[in-house]
Amino acid sequence: MPKSKDEFDQLHPCDFYEADELLEPEKMYTVYEIARLMQGLDPNAEIDVETEEILLDWAIPWVIVNAEDLVVGEPESDDEPGYYGLKTDT
Repeated sequence: MPKSKDEFDQLHPCDFYEADELLEPEKMYTVYEIARLMQGLDPNAEIDVETEEILLDWAIPWVIVNAEDLVVGEPESDDEPGYYGLKTDT
């Protein structure tokens, strides 16, 4: 149910990282790792499943919005996620 803005102590701008601010140019990341990076966590940080699901709700649209700046690498097997990285000139 929607809430009134006055119910919140503080409102923050909805500001997301640009792809080149978040990802290192020479690395490829899974969407799970991108989700962690968006929260300032190490890409290999251990987090509980419920938190990971919430973070994915932010990371998946971020990948879609930034698709022009990304390349995709195929997963090693069908049961693993794909990889995303910065599109570079190399």
